[in-house]
Amino acid sequence: MRMTIPKTAPALVAMFLAAALGGCGGGAVPLTFDLAALPATGRAGTSARAFSVAEPVGIQPFEADRIIVREPGGALSFLGGGQWADRLPRLIQTRLIQSLENSGRLKSVSRPGDKIVSEFQLISEIRAFDIAAGTGEAVVDISAKIVAEGTGKVVAARIFTARVPVPKVDAGSAAVGLDAALARVLAEMVAWVNSGR
Repeated sequence: MRMTIPKTAPALVAMFLAAALGGCGGGAVPLTFDLAALPATGRAGTSARAFSVAEPVGIQPFEADRIIVREPGGALSFLGGGQWADRLPRLIQTRLIQSLENSGRLKSVSRPGDKIVSEFQLISEIRAFDIAAGTGEAVVDISAKIVAEGTGKVVAARIFTARVPVPKVDAGSAAVGLDAALARVLAEMVAWVNSGR
């Protein structure tokens, strides 16, 4: 069941947990899905650069913990029966930090406000993180900028996009497809950050 997103709504799969809806009589119990970080590579650190990774920004529907479907006409709706383990921006931020740490190529990776000195900040925007109902694909589209902390100068900028076919538009298939698409995007982003560009 898909639910249309109201205008006032607040802004894959490695494992899933059953989430109970306490106090909601008769409601279906949604599954809670997680996103995976890239695995550790075992490489020794080769860069003296330190990064902080900001929480991605996005339009209001991507600010929530719901799985989104994009209809052929462009309308967005929530996909019933599933949700993410956290707000999507925070979940992507966490998996990106973990993926950069697991690459073993940077001196440090932190969040802004961690009181850790960093030379660069990675800022990003979620442009798409949804199921394209018309084509039957999981689509992840994230724009990213590397900004020098001292000057605010944009050192590099790039858009990362991945599309993965999904067999059907349901919560489980959507979560698996979006996790796979994010894995491709994370791999490209980590290689880009580590390249020094």
